[in-house]
Amino acid sequence: MLRGSVTTAATLLVGIWMMPIEGRSAERVVALAPHLAELVCAVGGCARLVGVAEYTRVPPEAASKPKIGSAFSVSFETVLSLRPDWVLAWDGGTPMATIERLRELGLPVETLAVRGLDDIGGALERVGAGLGMEAEAATAAAAYRARLAVLRTQYRGRPRLRGFFQIETAPAYTVSRRSPIHEAMNLCGADNVFADLPMLSGAVSAEAVIAARPEVVVTTTDENPAALDAYWARFSELRASRYRVAVSADTLTRQSPAVLDGVAELCVGLDRVRAQMAAEAR
Repeated sequence: MLRGSVTTAATLLVGIWMMPIEGRSAERVVALAPHLAELVCAVGGCARLVGVAEYTRVPPEAASKPKIGSAFSVSFETVLSLRPDWVLAWDGGTPMATIERLRELGLPVETLAVRGLDDIGGALERVGAGLGMEAEAATAAAAYRARLAVLRTQYRGRPRLRGFFQIETAPAYTVSRRSPIHEAMNLCGADNVFADLPMLSGAVSAEAVIAARPEVVVTTTDENPAALDAYWARFSELRASRYRVAVSADTLTRQSPAVLDGVAELCVGLDRVRAQMAAEAR
């Protein structure tokens, strides 16, 4: 459908069913990224979801909802057909052009930003407020904050490791201190060797990896182990070529309460690496 046709359709639809979100609870929600759907479900609002982004895999109730495209390429026609009264966008992920276009089409779009682990509690509360589920959100946020505090206490004081969070291999990508993954590594006792990247994430050269001298590689289970093996075969002089921790992609990279499952898994994995290093040093 052409741009003008979409606008015409939107005008007709808005006149029939669109009401402002302010002052009332959202009943039909579209989440433009997987973690946004998880936040909605975490406060008990899964039944309100009418559309989610591709790669929304958990919980099953969210995964079964109609797909509106990927987090970075949204089908405007599909979103309009779902008649949402609240669209949740990913601040820092959803393209600004997408957000602006959805607003032009008369849809109430709210962006949610999660810059660090502490922000997830506030995101739960904001979603709960939009759904009229403040009590449920307060409970979920309190449980999240309590578990985060326990993890911080449990792993405080661990011997530090130089860690490289690796995405892909040709080229390798990583994250800076602006990512919650950086904070997760720090909590578990790993110093992100590329913390000072000027952007949230970016490619790093082989020369930069050698200069950074990582001791352990952190990846997600989405990465190809054979490709990682081939990549690190070139860097046998680095300790990181021998030590790798793979964490579920549905946890560590999610800006939702599920991230704490990934943090716990990461911390256990890094403890295992420390034990291996200690055993080899004896």
